[in-house]
Amino acid sequence: MASGPAPISSGAWLFHAAAVVTLVLALAAVPSAWADDVDMVFLKSAVAQGAVCLDGTPPVYHFSPGSGSGANNWVVHMEGGGWCKTSEECAIRKGNFRGSSKYMKPLSFSGILGGSQKYNPDFYNWNRVKVRYCDGSSFTGDVAAVESSTNLHYRGARVWNAIIQDLLEKGMSKAQNALLSGCSAGGLAAILHCDKFSDLLPASAKVKCFSDAGYFFDGTDITGNKFVRKVYKDIVNLHESAKNLPSSCTSTQSPELCFFPQYVIPTLRTPLFILNAAYDSWQIRNILAPSAADKSKAWAKCKLDIKSCSSSQLVTMQNFRKEFLAELPQSGQSRSLGMFIDSCFAHCQSGAQDSWLAEGSPSIQKTQIGKAVGDWFFERAVSQRIDCPYPCNQTCKDNEDD
Repeated sequence: MASGPAPISSGAWLFHAAAVVTLVLALAAVPSAWADDVDMVFLKSAVAQGAVCLDGTPPVYHFSPGSGSGANNWVVHMEGGGWCKTSEECAIRKGNFRGSSKYMKPLSFSGILGGSQKYNPDFYNWNRVKVRYCDGSSFTGDVAAVESSTNLHYRGARVWNAIIQDLLEKGMSKAQNALLSGCSAGGLAAILHCDKFSDLLPASAKVKCFSDAGYFFDGTDITGNKFVRKVYKDIVNLHESAKNLPSSCTSTQSPELCFFPQYVIPTLRTPLFILNAAYDSWQIRNILAPSAADKSKAWAKCKLDIKSCSSSQLVTMQNFRKEFLAELPQSGQSRSLGMFIDSCFAHCQSGAQDSWLAEGSPSIQKTQIGKAVGDWFFERAVSQRIDCPYPCNQTCKDNEDD
């Protein structure tokens, strides 16, 4: 969707993606030529394992079974929605679907989860799963004790384990092809859980991971500070995430740095595709120009609409893009690495049909996102594309959906 969100205060900046996705989920309920209505699976058996949302309710996923040639293939997509770094922020989530399955409703599948052969030719008949996000830690938290003052349960890792185990019992243990994917905080989770996911599947299976808008990088804000590092440290500490982050990273880096993909990917064993906007709208608002660094609100309009940026702000944005590109894995190093880095002002581009694969969808070198991902997964071609700088790409859609 083209409209941008309101400025984010320093205390609530992590919640912003949730508001955007709420609107998108409402829109997604409208039937379309490529959307499927998909019911929810409440995993009540997980409660006994302590695998619960922040408020103690059961975890949820949506499941559309595969058919025909896709009957033994799986795409597991994890929902995004920011993080909560304090008990106060997490307590707010108890009152909505970001922290409680009580507020979750059926939704439709489109984009990478769509069931139309025309609009999702490589994955349309696979077993398609959307894992709902209600823990605020990118599925990494595991605090044994329930927080007494708020009755909060920090159990994201348990939720992920319980849902994956349920899917294995549903037939994913016999998968021939499998793709772990996600958007935003879910896209980060796709990287953090990538090797673990691969290890749980048959050795004969082709298993890969796909991160959409999950390449949050250790960037510098407009004051020259690394604001987001402190935020990630608070998240890791509150949710006791360190033990569930890739040990290949935590063995050499402090745990909060292992929330940044740039420090995890060098030791990743499983093939990965990175889909990201070079001018990721969420990262512009919260890494480059967070409210804590923009007390004068000079960036208030620019953060919401790149077309409203001044010439000096655009120079800063171009430098931010250069910094982002410098922290990506180097293209050409491995055929197993896929990349689609467009010059859009967007955040999450695989869930909406108009950005995934449709007439007029964003493209680089005349290749659209859905085609690029399929080419990479099935190894039809090396799929590593980095766009020219803004405003060169006229196919951009300023989507911020999941």
